[in-house]
Amino acid sequence: MKHPMPLVTIKQWEEALTGSAGLPVLVFKHSSLCSVSSGAYDELAAWLEDAVTLSLSCFVVDVVEYSAVSQAIAASVGIRHESPQTLFIENGIVTWHASHWSITYSALEDHLGNHCEK
Repeated sequence: MKHPMPLVTIKQWEEALTGSAGLPVLVFKHSSLCSVSSGAYDELAAWLEDAVTLSLSCFVVDVVEYSAVSQAIAASVGIRHESPQTLFIENGIVTWHASHWSITYSALEDHLGNHCEK
């Protein structure tokens, strides 16, 4: 399984955003205190588990522990913070995002399947 890389500093976030010009970025905002977020994380984990190769970078932000990073992401991309939330970024622009119960295996596959070989 490919595991999302933790985003724990604003500098890491800025580097990921800049890097999206070369390799798209998927950010998952996760709250360990929320059962909806745990379910959404399980959907992401299952999607990643089925991936043989990915042509994207995948990151996870713990919004409880690293709320400043989560808020910096929201400010940078102009999309209101939610948790759970996925943001898919290409060339510095969010081209798809989802939150709460909209984060499903099938939604990930529908929107990001062309960045994943199974």
